[in-house]
Amino acid sequence: MNELWPTTDLDPVRRLKVLAAGVRGAHVAEAYVDAPFERVWSLLGDLEGGFGQVVTDMERLRVVHRRGERVEALARSRFGMRARLRGVHRPGWCWLQSRFLLIGVAAAPEGAGTRVAFTGGVRVPTRAALIPAGVRREGERSVGRLTALL
Repeated sequence: MNELWPTTDLDPVRRLKVLAAGVRGAHVAEAYVDAPFERVWSLLGDLEGGFGQVVTDMERLRVVHRRGERVEALARSRFGMRARLRGVHRPGWCWLQSRFLLIGVAAAPEGAGTRVAFTGGVRVPTRAALIPAGVRREGERSVGRLTALL
């Protein structure tokens, strides 16, 4: 590469949309929230607290290891399924995945408010795909719960 090679910076919401586009069955629920980024991310970024109030499929999410932006967490769904998630967690960005589960959340300041996006779901074993049942509906519910909590 040389200095003429095109580059671009993507905000966290656009980055999430790009990554989700590479996962068959993924859907991104995106919305504008009329609240400042700091307030939105203080709720979404709290993996062991506020995050579970927004993404209610997660009955419990416990961070067991953190090194800088790298996170490892144990998750338990409200249906009893368990997963060991690994990924990246930083302001405005959370991408966690296990063998069978994917969770992606992003937020970026936009004007006086915040643009948020959610994706995730259950993975199909041995394939880079999500089971599409309920993915769209759960993402939209998460947006609704976030708005109500703020």
